[in-house]
Amino acid sequence: MRHWCGLIATGLLLLSVAACGRGEPRLMNVTADGPGPDEFSILPTRPLEMPPSFAELPQPTPGGVNRTDPDPEADAIAALGGNIDRASTNNGSLVGYTSRFGIGAGIRETLAAEDLDYRRQNDGRLLERLFDVNIYHRAYEPLSLDQYRELERMRRAGIRTPAAPPEPQE
Repeated sequence: MRHWCGLIATGLLLLSVAACGRGEPRLMNVTADGPGPDEFSILPTRPLEMPPSFAELPQPTPGGVNRTDPDPEADAIAALGGNIDRASTNNGSLVGYTSRFGIGAGIRETLAAEDLDYRRQNDGRLLERLFDVNIYHRAYEPLSLDQYRELERMRRAGIRTPAAPPEPQE
C-alpha cells in the first residue's frame, strides 16, 4: 500500500511541475482537425514558369511584385469581387485622420508586453492547462463590449443607431 501511495504522490508531483512549466501562456488553442484551407486556391495565381536561365532571375522583393504576381494588390481586389479602378493607392488622408491625436512610439511592443502579462494572470486552471482547454473567450470576457447594453446607452443619449440583431435566446 505504501508503494502505491508513493507512486501516486510522485505522479501528482510530476503533473504539477509539468503544468507549471510552460513559458508564454496560450489562451486560444487552435489545432487543425482537417486538411484546412488551401491558401493557393484563394487567389487566381498564374502558372509557374521555368526561366530560360536561373542566372536571369530577379532579386526577391518581399511584399512587392514578382514574375508570378506582377500586381498582387489588384489581383487580391479582383479575387474578392472589388473594382480595381476604384481602389485607392493614396491612403495618406486616412492615416492622417486616424493619427490626429498622436501616435504612441513603440505601441506594438507595449501592447504585446501588457497582453502577455494579462495572459499570464488569466492562464486558466490547472486541469485546463493540462488538457489544453480553450479559455480565450472566458479570459477576455471582462474586456469585451456588451453590444446590447451599449446600444441601449446610445439610444438613451439620443444617438441614432442602426438596427441590431435580436438578442440570442439562452
